[in-house]
Amino acid sequence: MPVLKVVMIGDVMGEPGLEVLESCMPFIIREQQPDFIMVNGENSAGGFGISGDALNRMLKAGADVVTSGNHVWEKRDFWPLLDSEKRILRPANYSEGPGRGWIRLHKEIRGRGYSFLAVNLQGREFMNPIDCPFRCFDSIEKIQNNIPNIPIDHIYPDDKKDETGGEKTVILVDFHAESSREKEAFAFYLDGRAAVVAGTHTHVQTADEKILPQGTAFISDLGMTGVSGAIIGMETKICIDRARNQVLYRMEAASGGTDALVQGITVEIDDESGKAVSIRRFSLSAKESCN
Repeated sequence: MPVLKVVMIGDVMGEPGLEVLESCMPFIIREQQPDFIMVNGENSAGGFGISGDALNRMLKAGADVVTSGNHVWEKRDFWPLLDSEKRILRPANYSEGPGRGWIRLHKEIRGRGYSFLAVNLQGREFMNPIDCPFRCFDSIEKIQNNIPNIPIDHIYPDDKKDETGGEKTVILVDFHAESSREKEAFAFYLDGRAAVVAGTHTHVQTADEKILPQGTAFISDLGMTGVSGAIIGMETKICIDRARNQVLYRMEAASGGTDALVQGITVEIDDESGKAVSIRRFSLSAKESCN
């Protein structure tokens, strides 16, 4: 049975996260041979937000699309890139602001054309009260056939529709949310409509990866790409002091990268039906796994 392989990688945390991503991505590409790679980069610039340099490094490492979340707005000087760089997404259910929450990318794979519709949405439970992600996805689904199809190897010129027609569309969703209940509810709502729904944001890789009844692959959280010996990739002392003193000290990305990990999932998707047939999580260190 022909399958497509998709890799989705959890939140990249600061410089250690970027370094371990760059170190491990050649191994991931060589060993897993993915057809499409999504990376969440909302914490890649010092632990909060994204910079132009961080984005370029993630794309150069092999990401086809970089997704984000609530911290994407942290760096004001990055906002223009949300409009000009097509392969960076912000959650679609922010009703205003720069950038886009979805993109359709065309890839030629083994002599056949495929459309990958990458969607970035944000949850609302225990987070900012933004637009409904359920209704937002419904709206995107309704207009998806009118979304320009951008060739992945010709990404920067103006959008243009693919001229081949009749190609498969694979829908991949990064759902950036705090609540595991909301993430699972969202995945069941999209079951059979998206090939993959993967949660991000908590920086803790969950062990609930599964294929839902109608063929959607799901995991509550991809995990984190960064220092594993710290607290969610942040400096340990600052996190302890915040919890102990209830003072909102500014958190910082943990320094050092000797125990940094790349965490995420590999999903196999049936070439004909577009349904997921397997999902496997991974946790790789540069020192032990990526040589």
